[in-house]
Amino acid sequence: MTHWYTPSQALHANFGEPVQSVGLVALLAPHHPHLMPGFFAHDDLSPNLIEQARLARLTADGYLDLTSSNPTTQGLVFPPDILAQAAADYWPTRRYAPDAHGDPAARAAIQRYYAARTPPLALAVDDIFLTASTSEAYSLLFALLCDPGDNVLAPAVTYPLFEYLAALHHVELRPYAMDEERGWQINEPSLLGAADARTRAVLLVSPHNPTGMIIGQPMAALDTLGLPVICDEVFAPFCFGATHTPPLGALQPTLPVFHLNGISKLFALPDLKLGWIALSGPARQWAARLALLNDTFLSGNSLTQAMLPTLFAAGLSFTQTLHARVNANLHWALAYLADHRYLRAAPPDGGYYLFPHVLGWRDEEALVLHLLDQGVLTHPGFFYGDVPGVHLMLSALTTPEVWQRGLVIVANNC
Repeated sequence: MTHWYTPSQALHANFGEPVQSVGLVALLAPHHPHLMPGFFAHDDLSPNLIEQARLARLTADGYLDLTSSNPTTQGLVFPPDILAQAAADYWPTRRYAPDAHGDPAARAAIQRYYAARTPPLALAVDDIFLTASTSEAYSLLFALLCDPGDNVLAPAVTYPLFEYLAALHHVELRPYAMDEERGWQINEPSLLGAADARTRAVLLVSPHNPTGMIIGQPMAALDTLGLPVICDEVFAPFCFGATHTPPLGALQPTLPVFHLNGISKLFALPDLKLGWIALSGPARQWAARLALLNDTFLSGNSLTQAMLPTLFAAGLSFTQTLHARVNANLHWALAYLADHRYLRAAPPDGGYYLFPHVLGWRDEEALVLHLLDQGVLTHPGFFYGDVPGVHLMLSALTTPEVWQRGLVIVANNC
């Protein structure tokens, strides 16, 4: 497997935040004869330097956290009255009625959601499969599309989750490049060049994490490859430079596309655990086998599935509140950093994050440790893969007061 980042950057927590409490990967270290086999059994998972410094700072003077992508810790909590309303009808008629696709009413709500997107994506209710999360959806699709030893094309710069899910299925991730000078758009020659006879799928993230890139036009390289496409669109509502996030299946209707999304980001409800896979185009040919896989686990709980129609009907205004927080923070930061000598912050198409390029530094780890010493926690670009140059990841979901105070410190120390 190609490893672009380490467990200190790559493990993800319940809300999809990188876990910082593990250490540098040791995949190239000599095999230890006394270690048991299994998932990353040969790796050093002890705290890395950034985590050690973070813990020390936490117990001393504390710090301003500019990395959190968990709205429930940033004062953005989904309205409890809507949750109570959504759950109320379930309890009096509670029955366990498992369905390999998921609750039909919940799938109908998702169907309506895609019909209202720009451009609309027409789906049948049976094109949709409910899962416990997008992480589980990825795992199901790697099992569905690949045999051990096959590979999936994935962005070289990305949120550090896919390596672990691929490893669980003995699938290789082969990186393709993204061009920062073109707003982190996918480098199509690189995408084509990464494929070989054992490539089984292409993984796309739009809006991309952490660069915010949105795929707004059909890609000729995808048509040339003709492979199944796994499109992660969990940040779809969060647009900034772009006006909307097109569903990939609407842009490229002749391709087999598996759209992944869920309520974790859409409604800031990571604790209720519900995601989905929506099949478009020729992807429908895999529906029977995907139903068997999903039926094997039946992980999505019945209560959350029953709540979903009400969440869509009454909860999208809260999503707009999340969106407004992120966009206000991004506008402030871009104006504040506009004339900075060393920080180059380009407006993202969408997503939660600012991913500025930092001039004048060669060592991202040294920069992050320096900023932490000044009282601000940031993430280095290398947490997100093979990123050229020096970058910082800053989460615009942060409360405005912390965001502004933290950005001032970052700007004064870069």
